[in-house]
Amino acid sequence: MKLFIPGPVEVRKDLLEVMSDPMIGHRSPEFSELYDDVVSGLQSVMQTDNDVFISTSSATGLLEASVRNTVDEKCLNISNGAFGDRWHEITMRNGKDCRKLEFDWGEPVDSDVVAEAFEEEFYDVVTLVHNESSTGLMNPVKEVSKVLPDDTLLLVDTVSSMGGVDFPVDEYGVDICVFGTQKCMGLPPGLAFCSVSEDAVDRSEVVGDKGYYFSFDIFRKYNGRRQTPTTPNISLLYALEKQLDYIVNEEGVESRWERHSVMANETREWAREHFDVFPASGYESESLTAVENTRDIDVGKLISRLKDKGYVISNGYGDLREETFRIGHLADRQPKEVTELLNIIEEILDL
Repeated sequence: MKLFIPGPVEVRKDLLEVMSDPMIGHRSPEFSELYDDVVSGLQSVMQTDNDVFISTSSATGLLEASVRNTVDEKCLNISNGAFGDRWHEITMRNGKDCRKLEFDWGEPVDSDVVAEAFEEEFYDVVTLVHNESSTGLMNPVKEVSKVLPDDTLLLVDTVSSMGGVDFPVDEYGVDICVFGTQKCMGLPPGLAFCSVSEDAVDRSEVVGDKGYYFSFDIFRKYNGRRQTPTTPNISLLYALEKQLDYIVNEEGVESRWERHSVMANETREWAREHFDVFPASGYESESLTAVENTRDIDVGKLISRLKDKGYVISNGYGDLREETFRIGHLADRQPKEVTELLNIIEEILDL
């Protein structure tokens, strides 16, 4: 099956093969060398000089860690989709005082509205999803960052964009940036990463009740030793090291961003010719396209017929299940493969 879903993604054979390399101890010098290589590569992809922590968990684990370690007063969870809503739920379930600032699904976050929220009340943390995969929309993180007070920390979910989109963490003033292996990075699920600013580390030192597994104090202690706090997924770290070398030194990060953009543009042009694109114009995702079902086709039937031909796409998310369908064009997918998929959809639907 060829996966054209928002993730997980297909993984190259050479990456799967390196995962069978012999095991090493996670407290050994060999592991520290591996750790250094991986952290350096992640910093290059993220465009940050901040510390990067590695967690054997889904990215959701580090989304939880980020609020648990930094919210001391009150958090503003900005949401215009399912994953913004989830981060708000995570914040609430961790007993943090929080407010959800909602925008319509498919509409971008308005930085002026965010600024107005701060005129009413102070928040020491703001959470924001960069690439909302439930709607295929990319939020204007840079514009939001500009309106925040200096003593407010900005936490950003780049789960479905980092590694496929130009997202300069330090330039955008992001204090914590979270993502994982299974989307634009083109690897199996199992590891998550977050860059953490000095301000975020300082905040963590005064916030209580952080537990152990996701405590930034513990992460930083072992980061100084060039190790993870607990036993990590070493096999996946082998593949990550190889993939980072490929992204940075072989394909090149800028070429990777351009390839994602080419695939996104082709898919959007196709969608507008035959259907429409769900999110507001100018804010469309570069890693997936949410196609608005203006023809009122049976989305489930389309997905079933595509599977019969060896291709997998996604239905719309939640209430959008039949109103949209989503085509992932990310990781190591190539433009010719996207063209092939779109031609097959045309054939199935007789477009």
